[in-house]
Amino acid sequence: MRPALPAALASALLLCACADGPRLPEARLSLEETLGGADTAGFARAVEPRDFVFPADHGPHPDYRNEWWYVTGNLEAQGGREVGFQLTIFRTSLAAPGDAAAAGEVPAPDTASAWSTDQAYMGHFAVTDAGGRRFQAFERFARGALGLAGADAEALRVWIEGWSLEGKGEEPTGGDVPASADAAGVFPLRLRAADGDLALDLMLEAGKPLVLQGERGLSRKGPEPGNASYYYSHTRMPTSGTVVLGADTLRTVGLSWLDREWSTSALSEGMVGWDWFALQLDDGWDLMVYALRRADGTAHPLSEGVLVDPSGAKRVLSWGTDITVTPTGRWVSPVDGAVYPSGWRITVPGAGLELEVTPVLRDQELDLAFRYWEGAVRVSGTAPGRTLAGRGYVELTGYAGRTPGR
Repeated sequence: MRPALPAALASALLLCACADGPRLPEARLSLEETLGGADTAGFARAVEPRDFVFPADHGPHPDYRNEWWYVTGNLEAQGGREVGFQLTIFRTSLAAPGDAAAAGEVPAPDTASAWSTDQAYMGHFAVTDAGGRRFQAFERFARGALGLAGADAEALRVWIEGWSLEGKGEEPTGGDVPASADAAGVFPLRLRAADGDLALDLMLEAGKPLVLQGERGLSRKGPEPGNASYYYSHTRMPTSGTVVLGADTLRTVGLSWLDREWSTSALSEGMVGWDWFALQLDDGWDLMVYALRRADGTAHPLSEGVLVDPSGAKRVLSWGTDITVTPTGRWVSPVDGAVYPSGWRITVPGAGLELEVTPVLRDQELDLAFRYWEGAVRVSGTAPGRTLAGRGYVELTGYAGRTPGR
């Protein structure tokens, strides 16, 4: 989603020597600048399908400019109290391999210092307390040195300070592992994050087999070669654990969704952001949809959806024919008046699905270095012969700071 950090933020990350990295509350990063295809020299690019190898592909890919480990989930405590959460850890290469100075934009690391690194990490952590009508979001930055942040190629382990996603850490199995395998035995995963009066300590089971998105894991985000990512998902992960909301400590169960992507460039010229949906229906089906949005508000033809059946088999959905998404309302940000869609009708004619998606809270905007809306949603609808319910998450980028129609 966010392939590179602008030079000002990258420099701040390199200069930070404190355990709590700079919060940079006034730093506003441009989505179009950050996700564009400029400055790709020296980095690997996603240009064709590849073989995925686990557990190595759970770890970092420093030849690519950025990647992220992204988890969202909806949980329920005894008594029916609903909690949504997001934990995303981003890795960014500050210099192309072999180019420590990053074309002069970032100071070359002092190789004599233990602080030296060309890897920067950013974390986003957010909790939606539906019963308390409260949404909170937090951000951290750290360099990939001295154990402050990092990712482990031997198992699914990634962390930024005290926020972490960590697997069992079994020894690598070697060779290519089919996408239907249990991700080389790293499950269950333990997710931990805490800030302010909020804390999560959760165990995530693998659930369904992982899904390779796009064309065998190559997810094209633009027509130009290399404007793509390598992308896989675990769409339905049974989850249990403890959630702390102020004075309340809750035992919870629910479902989580894990997305893994790495790339060097993504958005093409004229694209300003995306609308992304991850929906888990109570009949065992899952639906992922993303609309790559152009400046005029229309969706690029590369937008698509994926319908995953209870066994884990996927069906790719072409935008506008196999799937349609229609906003049913809007929400205006109190920060600057940015207008976001709020509520959607999603139809999948070939599967007979008609869904209504409603935000748990209307205001789930993360006012961080990037401003975007990311929040828990409820789903209702119908399929042939039955009614449906479900939960999920929606992400809306490229709305903040834009003049309508531009």
